[in-house]
Amino acid sequence: MREILHVDLDAFYASCEELDYPALKGKPLVVAGRSERSIITTANYEARKFGIHSAMPIFMAKKLCDHLIIMPMRRGRYLQKSQEVFEILSSYTDIIEKVSIDESYLDMTGKNLDLKYLKAMQNNILKKSGLNVSIGLSFNKFLAKLASDWNKPRGIKIINKEEVPEILMDLDIRKIHGIGKKSEERLRNIGINKVRDLYLLNEEFLTEFFGKLGTDLYNRIRGIDEREVTVHRERKSIGTESTFTSTDNKKIIESYIEKFAGELSENLYRKNICGYTLTIKLKDENFKIRTRSRTFDTVLFERDEILKAGLNLLREFYGGEKIRLVGLTMSNLVDLYAHQITFF
Repeated sequence: MREILHVDLDAFYASCEELDYPALKGKPLVVAGRSERSIITTANYEARKFGIHSAMPIFMAKKLCDHLIIMPMRRGRYLQKSQEVFEILSSYTDIIEKVSIDESYLDMTGKNLDLKYLKAMQNNILKKSGLNVSIGLSFNKFLAKLASDWNKPRGIKIINKEEVPEILMDLDIRKIHGIGKKSEERLRNIGINKVRDLYLLNEEFLTEFFGKLGTDLYNRIRGIDEREVTVHRERKSIGTESTFTSTDNKKIIESYIEKFAGELSENLYRKNICGYTLTIKLKDENFKIRTRSRTFDTVLFERDEILKAGLNLLREFYGGEKIRLVGLTMSNLVDLYAHQITFF
């Protein structure tokens, strides 16, 4: 039986700030831009006690905690600490799948892992890097990730085969990896709030409801996940899009480009990638889709660079028609760290 670990750095960006500035420990802290419109990237666990979380605007967070500490992003420092942790992990196995800058899967099959081993591993990472991790161990990737999130921060959880599916039944559906906000809303609308509710739905219904995701959900909550830990994953593109009420208000359309530039920049950085080609996508009220792409001589990953390029693309081919969907995608991707980019 496979032994899969999911290792997740706890509140990574905020933890790096606390590591470098010990006086911040024990105080509510977030990492974000300085503007009131900025979105929180990471909130430490003290801030989370006030209901503050990632993706929350700064102005909302300040209403929940008037003494909140806001630290600016130091991307170079986070990348450096991430590399330190991955080097430590590589001493345990060569089969490591880097999911993002702060999480990974390790295939440890055949090592007969136990709680003592995982605790020693956790302590070793803390000693060498100064950072805490949560570790989940199970016989597949889905359950390993679920386990690492079980009792954060600095948690350790092992999910054995004989415990499935009973151990999952009382979990809220939002805990299930693969169920996003829209999927969660659709399920709650039909009275599905817990895994036990989801378990009662047959595969045909879920497939009709969600497509391929439905089959994945049906299998995974039954302990079936055949995905292997992949050392090298080639991603062709990364992007985001949104549908809204048709509008020809250019400022509204531009506001979506601004929002997506920030989201895209953060996603690129978390996955330790950057790209040469930016594509904007528009769908008009007649459902006609048009795209415009540009390939640059240097890589893009910073929010302001992506925003400037995206707005320029929009101005080149938007003719004032009513639009119901905007999308922004980065492709022609390369490894960010390998290019030795310096962050400021």
